[in-house]
Amino acid sequence: MNKDNNTNNELTSLKKLETKIVSGMRPTGALHLGHYFGVLKNWVEMQEKYKCYFFVADWHALTSEYENPKRIKTFVPELVKDWIASGLDPEKSVIYRQSDIKEIAELHLLLSMSTPVSWVERCPTYKEQQQQITGKDLATYGFLGYPVLMTADIIMFRSKLVPVGQDQLPHLELSREICRRFNNFYGEFFLEPEALLTKAAKCPGLDGRKMSKSYGNSIMLSESLSDVEPKIKGMLTDSKRIRRTDVGDPDTCNLFPYHELLSSQQEQTEIRQGCTSAALGCVDCKKILLKNLGAFLEPMQERRAKLNDKVLYEIIEAGNQKARIEAQKTMEQVRKLVGMN
Repeated sequence: MNKDNNTNNELTSLKKLETKIVSGMRPTGALHLGHYFGVLKNWVEMQEKYKCYFFVADWHALTSEYENPKRIKTFVPELVKDWIASGLDPEKSVIYRQSDIKEIAELHLLLSMSTPVSWVERCPTYKEQQQQITGKDLATYGFLGYPVLMTADIIMFRSKLVPVGQDQLPHLELSREICRRFNNFYGEFFLEPEALLTKAAKCPGLDGRKMSKSYGNSIMLSESLSDVEPKIKGMLTDSKRIRRTDVGDPDTCNLFPYHELLSSQQEQTEIRQGCTSAALGCVDCKKILLKNLGAFLEPMQERRAKLNDKVLYEIIEAGNQKARIEAQKTMEQVRKLVGMN
């Protein structure tokens, strides 16, 4: 019985490793704690279970940063440094740069030939960002066609699962429709990607708003503890707790979500008891957080320090080569189906 169970477990593990996942991130600047707990932590866990393709989405960044593309290039190495420092392993995952795989652009072009304009115009991001980002002209074909390029990214490697949050499901459904339409015209070839729902960890900014570089309320993954310390000391806590003797409420405090991410369960229990009884002040609470934040950031920054330009180039180029081989195989079949071989 034990032998049979071991065999079944091994087959299950192999099946998971054969399941492909594709996900990317735009190189728009240094990453912060919100990026780690919202995305990177999930990626690190996924690479142990699936065959993962993680890409630097520099073409996607170009859809809104086309007036100053040089900035994108400077952000690429820093982005990959944060990935590796966070625990992504080039031996377990394929890490590549989107623009180095020209086959993605070709597939994007072919998909765009059969994708109705009305489909991409109804994409939630298209209207929302045009309303929110007023300082840039986003009325471009590239920005409109963003979902088609995203679909090419996903299906190029015949991936089955796409890690997304609940709010991203409409975007994935559009990719499924584009994929389905292609298959209807040219024959069943691409897998319709399915959502792998990921947990959205609560990591507010230092001022209580969403953590964002543009708000200046972030803790960067690359920051030293000496840089982080004054930020934590000046951090917004429970606005109703004015005096040290006032009782607090961890559920409304901006600091406690950080403890839920970085502090042990025992520490969280003690902090909650101390806060609600006024036995623990906000200054002491911040000291505990600083200790745990230091323990979290230190090994990450040690890994980051080992990543010089040569090492980074080798990691990206090795990933490019692996991704390119798979992309070339896919496009050979696609050209035959479309009659463009």
